[in-house]
Amino acid sequence: MSDVKTGGRGGARRAPGRMPWPALLLAFPAGLLGVALAWVLILPGPLPGEAVVRVVADGVGATALGLAALPKVTPRLTTPWRLLAVLAGIWAVAEFAVLIFEAAEVVGVPVRELGAEEFATYLVEVSGGQIGIAILVGVVTVACGAALAFRRPGSASADLVLVFAAVALALRPITGHMSQQAFGSVLAAVHALAAGAWLGLLIALALVVRTRGEWAVALPRYSAVALPLVAIVAVTGLLNGLIRVGGIAPFVSTGYGRILLAKTVVLLGLLALGWWWRRSWVPKAADHRMDADESLRRAVAEVIVMALAFGLAATLAVTA
Repeated sequence: MSDVKTGGRGGARRAPGRMPWPALLLAFPAGLLGVALAWVLILPGPLPGEAVVRVVADGVGATALGLAALPKVTPRLTTPWRLLAVLAGIWAVAEFAVLIFEAAEVVGVPVRELGAEEFATYLVEVSGGQIGIAILVGVVTVACGAALAFRRPGSASADLVLVFAAVALALRPITGHMSQQAFGSVLAAVHALAAGAWLGLLIALALVVRTRGEWAVALPRYSAVALPLVAIVAVTGLLNGLIRVGGIAPFVSTGYGRILLAKTVVLLGLLALGWWWRRSWVPKAADHRMDADESLRRAVAEVIVMALAFGLAATLAVTA
């Protein structure tokens, strides 16, 4: 089966295939399930409302990063610019919602009682608000760059869009809890970027790849990239966790530690699943012995488990 590449304004034109949207949308409730599980682990503490919008922002941001990076996995795939522009718009809305929740927390009022003047003061005078503005500028740049690339394919730089997506994804972790520790900002940023690329590239493949031949080319290359990404996520996550909790006992005695422990368990499950996929799915797909629908089902299954981890991570990021 041959792969047909390139497609003018709309990106690559491929053989018809089953659209993955209904299955991939299951990642959304999976992310919310991760938030709910984290809430149970911090009871009787309140549910951080910011975690709900943050998991949406993180998930959509990771997807945007993955779509922008698709040609880096294999030049036979092109970025679907229109889809990226739409997702970047959703990402911007979600990041704005995160800003509102952060401002309400700083001011010390419920979100519904946050005034316009208080919100403006937060944006201008507080470092978290200034970082939020920078994130929004980056995300809007991604949306505009993707829209320009869709309308005029020869006028936009795919690398520039990728850089802005990566910077926007890494900015908020730089100023999070770990910024108070030595090298904490660097660890947090690297962790966020590696996790975003790991999830985002797999979602991007599920959205774009339609044929057995394309999976045969793209999946082994993604697997080769995913291996170091997983190692980076595991190492930086472990270091972040040990520095943050300061010992072994807090993994059980504190809500933050329990969420971190649950996230570690899910990560170990993903590592085991990845090991199994490298022994079964990847060789079969590379040898054209697995049809596109079966590869898509496996990709979606892994995305759903990853989304659960992202829900835990989103709550962890806003838990004191």
